Amino acid sequence: MNRLVIDGVSLSRGGVRIVEGVSLTVAPGEVVGLIGPNGAGKTSLLSLAAGLAVPDSGRVLFEGTEIGPAGAAWRARRLAWMPQFPVEPPPMGVRAVAALGRLPHGQSGRAAEVHPAVTRALEVTGMAALADRSAGGLSGGERARLALARALAVDAPVLLADEPVAALDPEHALSVMGVLRAVAAEGRCVVVVLHDLPLAARFCDRLALMRGSRVLLSGPPPEVLTEATIASAYRVRARWIDGAPVPWERLG
Repeated sequence: MNRLVIDGVSLSRGGVRIVEGVSLTVAPGEVVGLIGPNGAGKTSLLSLAAGLAVPDSGRVLFEGTEIGPAGAAWRARRLAWMPQFPVEPPPMGVRAVAALGRLPHGQSGRAAEVHPAVTRALEVTGMAALADRSAGGLSGGERARLALARALAVDAPVLLADEPVAALDPEHALSVMGVLRAVAAEGRCVVVVLHDLPLAARFCDRLALMRGSRVLLSGPPPEVLTEATIASAYRVRARWIDGAPVPWERLG
């Protein structure tokens, strides 16, 4: 019952269909990656899953409950969201910003800052050493990791992360993907938008390849990331290194 179920959702904006009839189920313990070229509908699908957008048709359920009618407070405690472009943090300390993740549980101020979920979120994202710094002085990569820490501090059973490694160097990208893998191992549902195909192949249990607002193919990484599907979706030829595809050259 605690699966995240995306059931035939569609979404249009400005008369343009950006998500078309997508169905996807995420089980506890799974990391599911949404991959595909720019404009495929990945972020829009993640927004629908988070309840941040209302589908034209279809529905999203968690714990057997449709998330839209359940209300914002219900969603906020169950669906943690990391946006693609973290906004400039407020003029607060790093720990205080991460502690905002406790607001859905009615916790704020010092009580939230010392909550074990906040301390753990800072530790696993590598932000504990910066906890006493002003969030306004962070680099782009540090802000991205702080956004993840804030999402993790919610301690929700579902984590939705939109390109969490886009601004990170290789070391921190591996670290963040390891965190997502560990979060899933605790029995949570994790959905992550990725452009890095080697990371997707290594860390995700299943992939959903999107193009033109639809899911073209979903399944385990070896079944989705084939030479033919990568060429069709991305218009590139890939080479495989240690079982992971690396985009190598554009197709004419």
